[in-house]
Amino acid sequence: MIPRYQKIIFWILLGAAILMSIVLIRLRERAHDRLQTAADKMPLNAPPIAPAETVTMLVANDADGSLSPVDQQIALPEEPGARARILLQRLLAGYAEPHSTHHVAASTGVEEVFLMPLARQKEGQMAVVNLSGAFVEGHPSGIETETMTLLSIIGTLHTNLPQITQVRFVVDGQPRETLAGHADLTRVYLAEDKSVEVRR
Repeated sequence: MIPRYQKIIFWILLGAAILMSIVLIRLRERAHDRLQTAADKMPLNAPPIAPAETVTMLVANDADGSLSPVDQQIALPEEPGARARILLQRLLAGYAEPHSTHHVAASTGVEEVFLMPLARQKEGQMAVVNLSGAFVEGHPSGIETETMTLLSIIGTLHTNLPQITQVRFVVDGQPRETLAGHADLTRVYLAEDKSVEVRR
């Protein structure tokens, strides 16, 4: 004969199992309803993919200290800040490739590019380039290599987005004195003069 307390425990566990089954079924129905609602709100047609367009990268060459224009086909968004970010990410990604003429370690080089109107000028914008800390920490130290990186970034921005006339750099959203000990990151660069100061 089964003791009375075991019968009570059995019926409690059976009731709990039935209750949990009901709750799980209801939760599943709610999740299904949410997914269906989200699917109904989605557009029938997927957003068009941006067509590839020709852009010009100013690629640094450490062998002779030059910047060479290199045309590439890249799909870019319409928004200028996003265009600038993708351009620079592609430029710096190229420097991590084995055959690069200006080798910099692989990492996400540019987190974001912010474009701001110039207060005292009717035309032109300042680009604030937010470099990633990992990129900066992995960048080779040296006057020439740091200078070439900044000139390459500034030139690529101005060539493809001529409304950018000034460029400033921050690292992880914060001011930083130099790129890797030499090239000055505290100043605002004029995109057309291609001059880069160095800290000795």
